[in-house]
Amino acid sequence: MSDPTSGGDGGRRGSGVLDRFSLEGRVALVTGGYRGLGRAFAQALAEAGADVAVAARDEARSVEAAEEIAASTGRRTLGLRMDVTSRPEVEAGVARVVRELGSLEVLVNNAGTCIHEPALEVSDDHFEQVLTTNVRGVWLPTQVAAPHLAQQGPDGVRGSVVNIGSISAMIVNRPQMQPVYNASKAAVHQLTKSLAAEWAPQGIRVNALAPGYVKTEMAPVDEPRFRRMWIEDAPMQRYATPEEVAASVVYLASDASSFCTGTVLVTDGGYTLY
Repeated sequence: MSDPTSGGDGGRRGSGVLDRFSLEGRVALVTGGYRGLGRAFAQALAEAGADVAVAARDEARSVEAAEEIAASTGRRTLGLRMDVTSRPEVEAGVARVVRELGSLEVLVNNAGTCIHEPALEVSDDHFEQVLTTNVRGVWLPTQVAAPHLAQQGPDGVRGSVVNIGSISAMIVNRPQMQPVYNASKAAVHQLTKSLAAEWAPQGIRVNALAPGYVKTEMAPVDEPRFRRMWIEDAPMQRYATPEEVAASVVYLASDASSFCTGTVLVTDGGYTLY
């Protein structure tokens, strides 16, 4: 990688624009990567050429997802247990990724949780659960991984962090009330900007992705009771699929976004325009 203060392009320069989206020779770690959006992110990164580690509290399902990704892409993969709220587990997990896959250039902080409750019904336990998972669970993997992301690889590459935020950091969702989740995602967006400014001299890029409503097994976006506000209020009049959101993760992870840091990339079908 060129000196980040020199005005260089900040990454590998291929023969054409599509080469800049390649993650060939890089290692990516995706937290919460065995289902939903995380599973699509891990798959897309592997299809773009990365070797991928899938980490979550459910080790068996992480291993299963990693094996499926390896079978479909031919990439090296690793499934492992990692509770993103536990420093010892995060340290052990990152060390294992580096030891078994050889390096770490991409970190996707996807693990998160949401509890739909009006403010006056939020218990202390639920408040702590959401804030700890969604904020500490981004902070710890990023802090632990940073020394590895800052190491210059043989092709001049340093690291890229992609934090999964949400349009919930920018609006108040309806009809469900989720004030603690909204606050946690706003914290993720601001943490992204703070780290981007601090770590730019080390060559580490830190960006966030803010998806709108995406259809997964965990999100009932097409249920009639939600359609009016979740689908019809969006200019594009539809929900997203995990695969189309995953393409934005590849962009932020790759040299295609080499001059992009501290950005919150909104992918919401225009939902936040109104």
